[in-house]
Amino acid sequence: MEHKKVKMLCEGAMLIALAQILSYLRLYHFPQGGSVDAAMLPVILFSLRYGPLWGSLGGLCFGLLQYTIGLSTAIDWTTLIADYLVAYTLLGFGAGFASRGKHPAVPAALLGASLRFLAHFVVGAVVWGKYMPDEFLGLTMTSPWLYSLLYNLPYMLLSTLLVLLLILALQKPMGKYFRRAEE
Repeated sequence: MEHKKVKMLCEGAMLIALAQILSYLRLYHFPQGGSVDAAMLPVILFSLRYGPLWGSLGGLCFGLLQYTIGLSTAIDWTTLIADYLVAYTLLGFGAGFASRGKHPAVPAALLGASLRFLAHFVVGAVVWGKYMPDEFLGLTMTSPWLYSLLYNLPYMLLSTLLVLLLILALQKPMGKYFRRAEE
């Protein structure tokens, strides 16, 4: 039992470190935060293997790293908590929650990324909405909810698609790794 815990902690530490490294390899970085990268993939893999509780903890650790040593953007404690701690915890929870089945990686990535998007969307409207420009993407902005959707959806959608492509590419060579650790 102790050997399994040590293995899980070491695996988690390596995957969180890999996620941090992948977060620096950005395809695009939005001006007020958010980027297109593959950093979600290692958190999703850890969550797939160890379930929602440990996945949540892995996501929380990655969120802390993102804020402390990443190229983070936060304006106050609410954005720190929601955009980093809650968002990545939900990523790990959602991916771990969907970790059952014959091919769980795609549903896990979709659920985890959707929950992460939900956190960014809500904080975008509630907190970042007060910094909403009068015009965004050629549209007159009157609703912070619309602004948050238009700001957060592109980078989350592109990051999710990138992660899904990587999952599909790695499915065959790493298929056993994508399943729960106790199987």
